[in-house]
Amino acid sequence: MSLDNESIVEMIKDFDKDSKALKKNILKICWHMRGGITYSEALEISFQEREIINGIIEDNLNTTKETGLPFF
Repeated sequence: MSLDNESIVEMIKDFDKDSKALKKNILKICWHMRGGITYSEALEISFQEREIINGIIEDNLNTTKETGLPFF
């Protein structure tokens, strides 16, 4: 595969954006787990596991909003 310089720069920017989004998601999981998982441990979980955890977090946030229970 051969790319020109502009395409390579754009690809690197996309990788950087994806990397930052992944780190943000992992840190969000760590925060919601309240120390139940470390950053290092969270880095090792699979994409599918992160999707499941994010779903659980979203469900818990919705339940909290609906019931009026404190969350934070």
